[in-house]
Amino acid sequence: MISKYLPEGRRIGTAHNNEYISTLSGLELAMAKGVILEGVADRCTGDMTLEFRVGGITGIMKREECALSTQSDVKDIAVITRVGKAVCFKVVNIIYNENSRPVAILSRRAAQLDCLNNYLYDLIPGDVIPARVTHLEHFGAFVDVGCGIVSLLPIDAISVSRISHPSDRFDVGMYINAVIRSIDFDDTRIYVSHKELLGTWEQNAARFAVGQTVAGIVRSIEDYGIFVELAPNLAGLAEYRGGVEVGKGASVYIKNIYADRMKIKLVLIDTCESKIHRSVTDYYTSGVTHIDNWRYSPLECNRVIESCFA
Repeated sequence: MISKYLPEGRRIGTAHNNEYISTLSGLELAMAKGVILEGVADRCTGDMTLEFRVGGITGIMKREECALSTQSDVKDIAVITRVGKAVCFKVVNIIYNENSRPVAILSRRAAQLDCLNNYLYDLIPGDVIPARVTHLEHFGAFVDVGCGIVSLLPIDAISVSRISHPSDRFDVGMYINAVIRSIDFDDTRIYVSHKELLGTWEQNAARFAVGQTVAGIVRSIEDYGIFVELAPNLAGLAEYRGGVEVGKGASVYIKNIYADRMKIKLVLIDTCESKIHRSVTDYYTSGVTHIDNWRYSPLECNRVIESCFA
């Protein structure tokens, strides 16, 4: 089921997509079977119609078919920004124009309705799904959770290690995994999280040992110290000193690790321009499709950080 409703961009170039999109007969078969396909929008006309080249013929997608919203709600920017990008759709009709040439009538809206009703609405909190980062704002990342349907991933749900902006963790176009937090059926809103996939405190801390000097990124500067990220779900605290900037790379000496207090004491050796790429694709939960409960903090720690999805 998941493979049928992937984020936009995942179907382009695949054998399954090419099988249907390469010929007129393939498009006709896709229409008969209700298959979701993808193509790249070539242009947008003055009346906000997207045009495609599919199966050797022209495909058109009217404004009202470009998204789940009604025609009056589909803004121009939502249509024109699809040009040059992968767009999912269903073939809903094949007509012949005044020159007796076939034209494929396409609908992204139909593909999204299929995705909602037969995939997203069947999910429950704690389900792990593929997603694609589409847009970044200071308050969070917007991610495509299937067929171009967008969900908000709040900045505080991206990782345990604090970041100043989602761009500290993601790039637009990046494919990630996400956890369903809740689904609002009335407003067609889906809320997701990400930090639960990046490992517990113990799993992250196990990669480090007292006496090591390691590379990190300065994430926060407070009066009482400097927080340095060692991994996306792990940060340590070094004593405050001047001349340090958020976002800089740092070499730090690991002085102590306290599991019962969930703390790592660091000594800041030096700072520089950060060359570290923090991968968020090496998930500790690789292969996991559902999470009922996730506890970040060690059992011996009185401070509890956890997520309950059940």
